[in-house]
Amino acid sequence: MPEPHLRAADVDRAAVADRLGAAMTTGRLTVAEYDERLARAYDARTYGELAALTTDLPPTTAPVSLTKQSAPPSSASACAGPGGAQLADAWRNWLVTAVIVLGVWTLTSVSAGQVLYPWPVWVIGPWGVVLLSQTLTRRGRDQLPG
Repeated sequence: MPEPHLRAADVDRAAVADRLGAAMTTGRLTVAEYDERLARAYDARTYGELAALTTDLPPTTAPVSLTKQSAPPSSASACAGPGGAQLADAWRNWLVTAVIVLGVWTLTSVSAGQVLYPWPVWVIGPWGVVLLSQTLTRRGRDQLPG
């Protein structure tokens, strides 16, 4: 950090807040400690005040996860390259939502003793159409030469 007496900017406070959040998620800070330090970070005026909030934390490095393995290469070009992970996440979120709303609909239909109006199609249908469109557009764009 620059000299401790210099005034800090919002981006500096946000960087310290991110570092504190990472420390809390790794178990280095309790929720109470995190809340207290976060409040002090956003009240800080100088670099010195910000630096004091992280002096007892180890330097940040790229975390190495032993439990999360990188995904194997996929043959689907729709999820390859930049933005492909976001598209895969969007499909995963759609699937989770679809399972939930279909489960709720099924349970309410069973408990009512009749098949109710299939409202989940209005939740997952348009969303699925948009995702499919994005996937096909991306696949076509990835297959273009050049």
